[in-house]
Amino acid sequence: MASLVDTNVLVYRFDPRDPTKQRRATAVLEQGIAAQSIVVAQQSLLEFVAAVTRPQRALGGEPLLPMPQALLEAEDLMTQLNVLYPSRDVLVTAMRGTAAYGLAWFDAQIWAVAEVHGLAELLSEDFQHGRHYGRVRAVNPFVESGGVHELPALYEA
Repeated sequence: MASLVDTNVLVYRFDPRDPTKQRRATAVLEQGIAAQSIVVAQQSLLEFVAAVTRPQRALGGEPLLPMPQALLEAEDLMTQLNVLYPSRDVLVTAMRGTAAYGLAWFDAQIWAVAEVHGLAELLSEDFQHGRHYGRVRAVNPFVESGGVHELPALYEA
């Protein structure tokens, strides 16, 4: 079953400020694309372009990527990954997720895409690692060794 990749995984691939996360994000994306085991929400592509083109103080005011390259990278992701688009069900589920789990609005939207589309995992550092939100298990792909290695199954077989 496919996992939904959150924006932070996409952004870290191009962020030289944390080489460990950059390597891990690249590996997650490369392996997921090769195995066809990851998908992306339209929202994450929009957030990706906004995040990588924003001037970064730590980079002397330069963005991670210039706009033309960011747009090409987003388009490239669209050719390699299945893109899931918002719907009424996603919006209603996000509202419920905000109320039930106390999620920030944009996090609730990402989670709702996974929930509505029946995805088992959400790959993100923005959620509690290993926690289930509805039927979706949050997995932080940047957890260092010594963290949770094997997450419990959602339901017994």
